[in-house]
Amino acid sequence: MVVCGLACWRCRWLLPLLLGLAIIMGIIALAGRGWLESESAPYVQQASLWESCTRGEEDLNWNCESLMDYGWGRAAAATYLVGFVILVICFALAVIAFSIEILRFNFVRGIGGLLFVVAAFQIIGLVIYPVKFTEDIPLTGDNMFSWAYGFGWASTVVVIGCAFFFCCLPNWEDEVLGNIKPTSYYSSPERAPYLN
Repeated sequence: MVVCGLACWRCRWLLPLLLGLAIIMGIIALAGRGWLESESAPYVQQASLWESCTRGEEDLNWNCESLMDYGWGRAAAATYLVGFVILVICFALAVIAFSIEILRFNFVRGIGGLLFVVAAFQIIGLVIYPVKFTEDIPLTGDNMFSWAYGFGWASTVVVIGCAFFFCCLPNWEDEVLGNIKPTSYYSSPERAPYLN
């Protein structure tokens, strides 16, 4: 016997869990010093969302300058940070929405709309940063946009996926709430002799 149907009410915490994962990746992106790094030794350049640091090949100390002195640096940090704050708000709203017994599906769709706003803010910050950084900051040696910048994009991709799921979830309201009985398919050997 095969049982088909959505058991989504039991796994309703999957979407808030994914939003929590996006928040963790966003924290790593905000705090990480690996937005831009030297590609190979000697490692003479590294940058975060907030500052750019260089050092000589034999020097052990980093000389850092704040990116907040540039208009584009403030814009990139502000847009990514605003998106992150809205993401935290969406996470709290999702936990509230999935905690109550009677799920408000219009409320869930609103969270999806807010998540698209989050994605837009984060994408703006993630695009401004590399374009203006390479124009205004002198680069030394071979450099690459590295792991912390990648976590920023990973957070954005998870947010976009969650936004689609939150917006589409009301279309399966009955399945999620368990109002539809699962369909059972049973095939006996007597009814399907051609399968033997």
